[in-house]
Amino acid sequence: MSTIDPAFPALHGRPDQGWINDPNGCIYVDGVHHLFFQYNPDAPIHGNVHWGHATSTDLVRWTQQPTALFPSKGGPDAVGAWSGVIALDGDVPTAYYTGIAETEHDSLVLTAISDRTLIDWDQADQGIAGMPDEPTIGDVRDPFLFTFNGSQYAIQGAGYKDGTPVILLYRCHTMTNWEYLGPLVTGGSGVAQDWAPAQIWECPQLFEVDGQWVLMLSLWNHDHSEDRVTYLTGELSEGGAGLKFLPTGGGLIDAGPDFYAPQVVAGTGAEPRTLMWGWSWEKSRDDADILASGWAGVLTYARELSFRDGQLRSAPVAEVDTLRAAVISSGAAAFTVPVPTRAFDVVAGGAVELVFVDGGVEQVVAAIPAGRILVDGSLVEVFADGGTAATVRAYPTATSHFEVRGAATVHALAL
Repeated sequence: MSTIDPAFPALHGRPDQGWINDPNGCIYVDGVHHLFFQYNPDAPIHGNVHWGHATSTDLVRWTQQPTALFPSKGGPDAVGAWSGVIALDGDVPTAYYTGIAETEHDSLVLTAISDRTLIDWDQADQGIAGMPDEPTIGDVRDPFLFTFNGSQYAIQGAGYKDGTPVILLYRCHTMTNWEYLGPLVTGGSGVAQDWAPAQIWECPQLFEVDGQWVLMLSLWNHDHSEDRVTYLTGELSEGGAGLKFLPTGGGLIDAGPDFYAPQVVAGTGAEPRTLMWGWSWEKSRDDADILASGWAGVLTYARELSFRDGQLRSAPVAEVDTLRAAVISSGAAAFTVPVPTRAFDVVAGGAVELVFVDGGVEQVVAAIPAGRILVDGSLVEVFADGGTAATVRAYPTATSHFEVRGAATVHALAL
């Protein structure tokens, strides 16, 4: 069971059982943070995709809520209620997500509405946007909404049949009346190719932070050779049929091997920070161990994004500090974390390594010149001074332990 599995990230607010992947519909309403996610409640495998739901008032202590969205038998989302977002249509929380019917492989943007508790949802049985009337486009998914110069727009991730990624742009005349405007930006050359080489751009997020427009992209390739998340910076302006985005730079969102499909919530008056969650998968865990544990996938701690010195930077939200319990080491050059301690926080002003030792075999999980390392079960989130992040997995067993090498303060973490 996940509750006694030493690899289970107990502080990260996921259900005890089942599969989760992409964070969806992240939104702050009436003092409550709502975090939705792709969810298979029946098994730790990808399929039967619902939207799970958790809530928090402090970003670190989460309460599981009833499952929000369900694949509808014989409906337009029979194959799954796939990734999307939630926005307020006036006072009405509305989910926009990708659905695929059993008899069709073309995707639809589907909607569902709720009240301001976001607990009970009414899923529409018809889509508001289908595949564009362009035979060269092969894949479309993952709607995202944003506002520019007072007007509402939407984008979707896509790929041409020749293997070139593209972002599709829509004008939202109303929140359920979308007009397809064509490509916003296309990959395959220039800055976009340098920083975002892919066949499909998934889970696009277009937002402004500290005065800079950022396009966040999850890179999908058929051979999974570039499973990572990058961003493009550039100028967003009115032009052509609607808007144009000219990439001028880019970078990595997370340098680790175990981070994908993040979702961003742009700052508002009620919550001014720009927040991001990412999905950490189980690529490095044996399939038999996953099935035996009964769970797969975890979402990161909420991270606050900023843009400075020409780079997008991220750090764990300040609320994570409230999880600190006892100091279990202070300043030691080498420290073995006691085996009962499943979650801990390493803060170092100089070089530090986190080493995973199992059966005498050592694995350096993280090495930074200075910064912070957060561990919860098998999830390791690394934040080097300067704002670079990396997400890594290391799976504790009955015979394993972590070692911290380098002077650091180590706190145990607990709810």
